[in-house]
Amino acid sequence: MTTLDAGRAAALVETQQVRRRVQRRRPGWAGLAFAAPYTALLLAFGVFPTVYAIYLAFTNDRGQFTGLGQFIKVMQDYRFAPAFLNISVYLVMWLTVVIVLTVVVAVILRGRMRPGLSAVFRFLYYIPGALAGVASVLVWLFMLDPHVSPAAGLLRAMGWETFAEVLDPANLPVIFVIIAFWTGAGGWIVVMYGALNNIPDEVLEAARMDGAGPWKTAWHVQIPMIRKWIVYMAILAFAAGTQLFVEPQLMQTASLGRVSPTWSPNQLAYVFAFQNGDFNGAAAISLFLLLIGVILAVVLVTRSGLFKVDEEE
Repeated sequence: MTTLDAGRAAALVETQQVRRRVQRRRPGWAGLAFAAPYTALLLAFGVFPTVYAIYLAFTNDRGQFTGLGQFIKVMQDYRFAPAFLNISVYLVMWLTVVIVLTVVVAVILRGRMRPGLSAVFRFLYYIPGALAGVASVLVWLFMLDPHVSPAAGLLRAMGWETFAEVLDPANLPVIFVIIAFWTGAGGWIVVMYGALNNIPDEVLEAARMDGAGPWKTAWHVQIPMIRKWIVYMAILAFAAGTQLFVEPQLMQTASLGRVSPTWSPNQLAYVFAFQNGDFNGAAAISLFLLLIGVILAVVLVTRSGLFKVDEEE
C-alpha cells in the first residue's frame, strides 16, 4: 500500500468515526428551541382541534356518546353523496393535471431551456401563487364572464354566451381545476425543478452516452429519481383538494344560487355547523375527509418508500 492509499484509508476511517459520534449525539437545547414554536402551533391548531373533532363526532350536543350515530346521520343526508361525488371528480382531474403538467414543465425548464430563460419562466409561474385564494377566485370570476372577459371570444366560441352558462354545474370541476392549477402549480414547478437539480450530471451524461434522447432520459432516469418528490406533491395536493371551500362558496354567491351551497364536503360541513347549529355532524364530515386523506397518504408512503433512507446515505 502506498503512502497516498494509507492516507486515504486513514481519512475514511476518521470520517466514519465522526459520523458515528454525530449519530450517537443527543439533540441539544438549540434543536429543541428551534422546533418548539412549530410544535406549539401544531398542537394548538392541528392536534387539539383534531382530538376535539373526534370527541364531537362521537357525541351529541349534550355530550352523550352516540357511537357511529353522527356518521350515519350525515351519510343519510341527501346532500352528502353529491358533495363527495363532486369532490371525487375534482380530485381525479386535479391530481392528474398537477402531477403530469408540473413534472413535464419542470423537465422542460431543467433540460430544454437556458438557465436565464428558465429562471424567468419559473418566476412567472410562481407569481399567481402570491395572490390570496379569494383574490384569485375574483380574478377568475372576471375572466369567466363573457361580457367583460378579455377572453370573451374564446368563451363564446365554446358556446357560452352568459356567465350563468359558464357556471353550469357540469363545468365546475374543470373551472376549479383551472383555478387551482393557476394558483398552485408554480410553487410545485419550483419544487420539481429543485428535485431535478439534485440528479448528478454524471447520471444524465451516462444516459446520453447510452443513446437516450431528452424524453427517454426524462422518462427512464429523471422521473424515477424524483419519484419521492412526486409522491410528496400528490399527498399534499390531495389534502388541499379535499378542503375545497373558497372557490365554490364564491361561485355560489356570484351565480345567485345557481351553484349549490353544499357543492363540496367542506361547504356541507359549514352548513351543518353555522346554519343548522349541528357541530357534531360537521365534525363527522370532517373526519370522513381526514380518514380519506390518511388512507391515501399511508398507501402512497408505503408503496413509494417515501421515508425510506437510501442505502448510500
